[in-house]
Amino acid sequence: MEYRADALVRAARIKLVVMDVDGTLTDGRIYIGPDGEAMKEFSVKDGMGISMLHTAGVATAIITGRESTIVERRAAELKISHVWQGCQDKREAWMQMKDEMQLADRDIAYIGDDLNDLPLLMRAGLACCTADAQPEVKYVSHVISGCNGGNGAVRDIAELVLKSQGKWQTLVDAFAGTKLAPAYGQ
Repeated sequence: MEYRADALVRAARIKLVVMDVDGTLTDGRIYIGPDGEAMKEFSVKDGMGISMLHTAGVATAIITGRESTIVERRAAELKISHVWQGCQDKREAWMQMKDEMQLADRDIAYIGDDLNDLPLLMRAGLACCTADAQPEVKYVSHVISGCNGGNGAVRDIAELVLKSQGKWQTLVDAFAGTKLAPAYGQ
């Protein structure tokens, strides 16, 4: 993972993590059968990262340009209550979400991978991208995950946010059922 000098300070104040779907929560592949979209592949590790954010009191949301019942289903499984699909201009959803949740841009992290994510990355308090993101996206991001889209990038960034907020070890201890020594490198 790569991050700018101010990334940890920015991550410490995040209250909401917003994610793109295709290329971020998935590897960007879309399988289309004769009756339309048939499949997308999601990472269980990303799902665990999202669940851990929720447990720690950090909200999550999805803003995506495509519409898919598969995304609705995955969001419901993960209890992501704020889902905007079919957004040609993601800024409209961003502004509506900010108003509904009474948040400032600095309170929001955004994770994306492609050019259509640039407007939100440039607004976000913590701009994050996948390891396989477009060069222009990497250029504006505060954090570049060490993982590709659909392969743990969201989990990578969730851990960074939780660790910067001092919430990670409490979550680990809850899973273990006892207090564990912090892992190497934390």
